[in-house]
Amino acid sequence: MNKYFRIATIAYLVWLSTILGAGLFAGIAVAPVIFHTDQWLGAEVLSHYQEGLIMTENFLKLSYLVTITVIVVFLYEGYKYKKFERDTITQIATFFVLATGLLFSQYYVPDIISMQLAGEAMTQSDAFLNTHKGSEINYKIFSLALLVLIVRNMQKACK
Repeated sequence: MNKYFRIATIAYLVWLSTILGAGLFAGIAVAPVIFHTDQWLGAEVLSHYQEGLIMTENFLKLSYLVTITVIVVFLYEGYKYKKFERDTITQIATFFVLATGLLFSQYYVPDIISMQLAGEAMTQSDAFLNTHKGSEINYKIFSLALLVLIVRNMQKACK
């Protein structure tokens, strides 16, 4: 592995790890705080709908990073594919990162935003709840696929 590709690999691994950490932090730390403001402030200051609007802003910003990640993964893993550095696990993980990343940033987040713009009643509908649950499952698959890419690329880089 040449010096510049090794540097690119390190940058790639740092980027993937950062995105994985950001997504985990949003789901594990940010969401519980935002959706339980009454516990932290002592009284209900925001409605559940307002808390949802705040959380959506966080995930909108995360979706920008996810889109960049999709591009980075496509370029890096595409380059490795063209260099015949292929393995089935990495190819499957790459597919899932690309597919679920695009679903998250181009389908789920815009769909949730449009439903929120339709008003509070829409956010209590089955359509919204199902879309929200689908986005959670989708992001978990995205995170797992990112983790697999990180581990596989670290294994190859440490040889």
